[in-house]
Amino acid sequence: MRKAAIVTLLMVSFFLLVAADKKEHDLIYVPPSAQRTGDTAKGLHYLIYGDFLKSGFPLPLYLRKGKSANNYLARTGSSALVEHGYNVVMNKDSIEIVIPTCLQCHAQVLDGQLIIGLGNSLSDFTTTKQQAKSLSMVKMLQLSAPKQYNAVKALANAIQTVNPEMEAEVRGVNVADRLAAVLVAHRDPTTLAWSDEPLMDIPAQVIPSDVPAWWLLKKKHAMFYNAFGRGDFSKFLMASNLLTVTDTAEAAEVNSHFGDVLAYILSIEAPNYPLSVNPALVNKGKTIFNATCSGCHGTYGAGGSYPNFVVPLRIIRTDSMLIKANQQNPQFVNWFNKSWLAQPPYAAHLEPTEGYIAPPLDGVWCTAPYLHNGSVPTIEAVLKSSIRPTYWQRDFDNPHYDFQNLGWVYEVKSAPQGKQVYNTTLPGYGNAGHYFGDKLTDAERKAVIEYLKTL
Repeated sequence: MRKAAIVTLLMVSFFLLVAADKKEHDLIYVPPSAQRTGDTAKGLHYLIYGDFLKSGFPLPLYLRKGKSANNYLARTGSSALVEHGYNVVMNKDSIEIVIPTCLQCHAQVLDGQLIIGLGNSLSDFTTTKQQAKSLSMVKMLQLSAPKQYNAVKALANAIQTVNPEMEAEVRGVNVADRLAAVLVAHRDPTTLAWSDEPLMDIPAQVIPSDVPAWWLLKKKHAMFYNAFGRGDFSKFLMASNLLTVTDTAEAAEVNSHFGDVLAYILSIEAPNYPLSVNPALVNKGKTIFNATCSGCHGTYGAGGSYPNFVVPLRIIRTDSMLIKANQQNPQFVNWFNKSWLAQPPYAAHLEPTEGYIAPPLDGVWCTAPYLHNGSVPTIEAVLKSSIRPTYWQRDFDNPHYDFQNLGWVYEVKSAPQGKQVYNTTLPGYGNAGHYFGDKLTDAERKAVIEYLKTL
């Protein structure tokens, strides 16, 4: 009896320890939600030719800065004259206008090739206030060419309102979260009507993020780094329409195309690593990865699976500003969840979490810089926190990619030196957290990196 009691006590103690450990290391599972189906060919066509904005710069006005030197998308007609992040469409007055598109942020040239779906990490959001002031030529159209002025008026008004609120502290980060917040602050949630004055408080902090690769979406049950984009993904994809949308009738027409756009995005595959790899080192790295990383990031190859886990902040310990923004400014979440975008039959909603989703790693070799705010220039530094630079700079005019260590060629700086230098001491720009690779030896780390090249 005494022996049995001791055994029982030991068993109870064991399960209490397991429970305590589980509570400390709980990962938050994100359940799937039904998505629309569509035609991939129609989706690509709408993406590179479609009129999802109805206001834009008259083509002759845009071409004053010159024609695009490259036609990466092999487009025909007037769209062949503009950069890949713009479409040329005909407006209701039969005027050709140039509109910004999703590919401004969701495509990037790497090694001379345009990769659709690769997040653009070369953007410059450090001069948005000056850009807003540079629209004086648009006002000149009001008297000289009223139809052209009407064509661009809504977009110019949005740019002049939004851009001063979107200034980033360093080049290379994205401010999409900020853009969404400012746009909804100027929109009625039910009618989507524009208001020149904000309808809710806009916080002062501009929080940066990196742009995740589109091809990861096919595995994910939620959108965005904090996994709070739930329900119909297409509604989130069309949200840039809020720049110039007139009313819900226009929004519905644009939305009717985004099932096809989503189908195209879900068809995109990660690009293959372009150089040779060491097969023996790859096999070693795969074994290490599956033993130490796959619990959060999934497994790859035949029979691979992705777990869709959000990792709580207390575990991941990366910069918390993006998460805290949702908690400190619930007005934006509330706006979305009662807005036209959240209405059936294709309803989307925001569901804040207490952490960041561990992303799939398909094509991770080309998605530098790393972490959700782009604060770490290479995968090697992600896996070895002691070598992460506090201040670092890359060449944006002539960028070079390090295909061996997987990341951007960069220069370490000893102090902040303007907005071309990434400064990890700024709020929201921190490079702490994700310390899981620190326990690896240098040889193990090298093997894991070799394996990551094959994903």
